[in-house]
Amino acid sequence: MKPLRVVYALALADFCERTRRYSFLVTLLFAAYLGYAAARGQITLRLGKYRGLYTSAWVGTMMSLITTTFLSLVGFYIVKNAVDRDRQTEVGEILASTPLSRIAYLLGKFLSNFAVLASMVGVLALAAVAVQFLVAEDRAFHAWALLSPFLLLAVPAMAFTAALAVLFETVRWLRGGFGNVVWFFLWSFILSLPVALSVPKCDPFGLWTMYQSIVPAAQASIPGYKESFSLTIGESAGRVASNFHWAGIDWTTKKVAWRVGWLVVALVFVLLSAVFFDRFDPARSRVRADSKGKAERRTLEAETALPASSAGMFAAGSIHLTPLPRDVRSARIAAIFVAELRLAMKGYRWWWYATAAGLVVAQLLSLLDVSRGPLLTAAWIWPILMWSAMGTRETRFGTQQLLFSSPDVVSRQLPAAWLAGVAITALCGAGTVVRLAIAGQGGALLAWTAGALFIPSLALALGVWTGTSRFFQGLYTALWYIGPLNRAPGVDFTGLGSGALAARYAWFYLGIAAILVAMSFAGRRRQLARL
Repeated sequence: MKPLRVVYALALADFCERTRRYSFLVTLLFAAYLGYAAARGQITLRLGKYRGLYTSAWVGTMMSLITTTFLSLVGFYIVKNAVDRDRQTEVGEILASTPLSRIAYLLGKFLSNFAVLASMVGVLALAAVAVQFLVAEDRAFHAWALLSPFLLLAVPAMAFTAALAVLFETVRWLRGGFGNVVWFFLWSFILSLPVALSVPKCDPFGLWTMYQSIVPAAQASIPGYKESFSLTIGESAGRVASNFHWAGIDWTTKKVAWRVGWLVVALVFVLLSAVFFDRFDPARSRVRADSKGKAERRTLEAETALPASSAGMFAAGSIHLTPLPRDVRSARIAAIFVAELRLAMKGYRWWWYATAAGLVVAQLLSLLDVSRGPLLTAAWIWPILMWSAMGTRETRFGTQQLLFSSPDVVSRQLPAAWLAGVAITALCGAGTVVRLAIAGQGGALLAWTAGALFIPSLALALGVWTGTSRFFQGLYTALWYIGPLNRAPGVDFTGLGSGALAARYAWFYLGIAAILVAMSFAGRRRQLARL
């Protein structure tokens, strides 16, 4: 029983530490907002042009569907920092010196992740009860019909998400920003997994279970209905299917067993994580980094070695410092910009730059629609890790005191960091802007400019206010997927998906970029005030 107590104590301590943060309150408010949006009809479960009557079964299923889709995506980014936090604070090295096993440690982190996500599920379950009575389309309350989807669909989905967050943190190449991007595409694949593989049982989020229960009942009750089944955002709620009286999912023993089985799968992923977990051992986690940096360290030692004459000066005590000029506080934005650009581009291998250059050349040589379409889309996702570091580098490397003590840091360093991000965006899309200029498409040029300013502005604002790169990586990947990749009008910040309205939306994104830059300055001043 002692190992179980250790796991419980570790999970409880980690969960309590998270609940004391403002970010935990924000996550609960986010869950409450999802419930509010469902009550207002801004998020609805639609069957073609119809929707079901807001009975206990329909509301519970709709809200659990919102939970398994939105929270599985966003919740991953929220909880994927449990192991990394111990690594950054060096608490992990203290834990590694104790008899605590890898499995016990990771189980504790998994339970903590699951508790955070389960608390959000609880908020949405309470919101579902409120939605039924506030909308008041059917006041007959059936607790099992409303709450069973949360218990048997949402809870296993959150356990699956919590386990994958632990796995990503233990795999070296997935623990950073690349893993955050990979998760979005993995999440999209998992959602379509039952249909893509024609294996309905491969359904960790429970969407296929809902589909198999709702669609046949709707086909029998709604004239002309076929198989449309979607969760819509921002569209009209649709007409209420008055003839459709759905009693809820028929929870057979087989269905319950499959849902419980995903809890077992989650535990298997946690055990698999123990294979990759380095237990905060520098000998395992930094082998590649050490071998890569040997030449750099030797160069640094050679550059910093004092010549014999200088050593004699120190020994004789005859060193003299050159006084600083009076105009030392003068703004050297150009030099700081170059320094920020070099910091942003430092650490990437030759193939990264070769790919970026290849995308630019392809933009110049391809057809205009191709250059502005798939090539620009690819070019403006490639530097996502560069953008996500904007505003967070000081927090991650603990250089706030050093940087913030510099003169005029807000008016000098922050604009230089933003300009470096704009330069990276412009360079990666340079081929398209040349093609648009030659073609004389002023509206498209305006849209390109708005996108080039919007991306680094979003990265800087989120980085300054959150202190982490995860929020930008998750949010921007979602915006990029919905907008440039799928050409959603208004969301496509490259302008191509908006068609004739590209110029109008460009002014909108320019305004958003200005607001985000102002937020960055306000956030940096707030950081300075708190020191």
